[in-house]
Amino acid sequence: MPRTYWIETLGCPKNQVDSDKLVGTLVADGMRAATDAAAADLVVVNTCAFIDEARQESIDTILTLGEGRHSRAELIVTGCMAERYGDELAAALPEVDAVVGFGVPVTIGTKPSLPSLDLLELPRPPATAPWAYVKIAEGCDRKCGFCAIPSFRGPQRSRTIESILAEVEMLEAREIVLVAQDLAAYGRDQGRGERSIVPLVDAVAQLVDWVRLLYLYPSDLDDVLVDAICRTGVPYFDLSLQHVSSPLMRRMRRWGNGEKFLDRIRLIRRREPEAAFRSNFIVGYPGETEADHDALLAFVAEAQLDWCGFFAYSAEEGTYAVGLEGAVDRGLITERLNELGDLQSAITASRRDDLIGREVEVLVDEPGVARTYREAPEIDGVVAVPKGLAVGEFATVEVSGAEGPDLKALRS
Repeated sequence: MPRTYWIETLGCPKNQVDSDKLVGTLVADGMRAATDAAAADLVVVNTCAFIDEARQESIDTILTLGEGRHSRAELIVTGCMAERYGDELAAALPEVDAVVGFGVPVTIGTKPSLPSLDLLELPRPPATAPWAYVKIAEGCDRKCGFCAIPSFRGPQRSRTIESILAEVEMLEAREIVLVAQDLAAYGRDQGRGERSIVPLVDAVAQLVDWVRLLYLYPSDLDDVLVDAICRTGVPYFDLSLQHVSSPLMRRMRRWGNGEKFLDRIRLIRRREPEAAFRSNFIVGYPGETEADHDALLAFVAEAQLDWCGFFAYSAEEGTYAVGLEGAVDRGLITERLNELGDLQSAITASRRDDLIGREVEVLVDEPGVARTYREAPEIDGVVAVPKGLAVGEFATVEVSGAEGPDLKALRS
């Protein structure tokens, strides 16, 4: 009887792509998916190491799955925590059979093995949903003050357009979500080559109905890229802003400020009034003053973004920010997070209310659940639709109500 596997994926969509490619390798080696983790012969935890909370979630998940596995099952830890803290993790968790970064071969019993090949280029199974993430590059060339990703994922290395298109075709999805640490820099690795995100977006748009881009560094979002995104029929702009205060942005080693970001958002809205926007912001970065916080509040109120995430600063070993003075009290960070969250929740609810009574096109993800172009999968709200609408198909519906981030819709 074939051995069975269970993969638990934590963290961002880029990790989900890695897990999908690992699934493809295990299936090719003759394994099959288990019905649950407790029944699996091989349990793999694909970890996240981005911030403290993510690392704690990874540790808790490893311990829980380790306790719940059957007596002959093997437990493997991989992903970002394995890349970054491999030796420490192995020493701290003796119940784990192996801690390995992606691309490092390890034998599980006699067979199969975790891949020794580069996951970035490994094949993966067809999508199980009407949408799929596609990772177009690995690593990052930027030196943001708060981010440790380049230290364990390495410098950016972009895939070829041909390999990406081959993966898109194989996935057989209606929507493709392109992801990378620095998406708009695709093609220009370590300062060499030419950015080729626009030709890639145009090429993917020839193969699928919707193309969505996640994680756009604002300085690279020029008019040509804006127009390319609008041409896809998914005018959704996920902008990696992080903050808006000029002094704090310099301390973050980031480009831009609130006024530059507002100018770009206004330009996009002039080109496409129906554009949707998402961004994320760090709260409590060393040196963040009350004036900096007020500037961020003012920006959020002015920008009227559809979606925003706010995250407490996490001191990451080896980053520039760890050596900075001006630590912000954790209680104050919590107050600022709550204030920003309340403001944005009201904005999001208002923007959703504005859609009531309108006809919208949706992609049906599962029975009774769909999305317009305004909602990225797994991140934003959803649209509740009649359960009779076919999964994997597009439909036109009328928005009949809104509950916070989610919409209700009826057949048109």
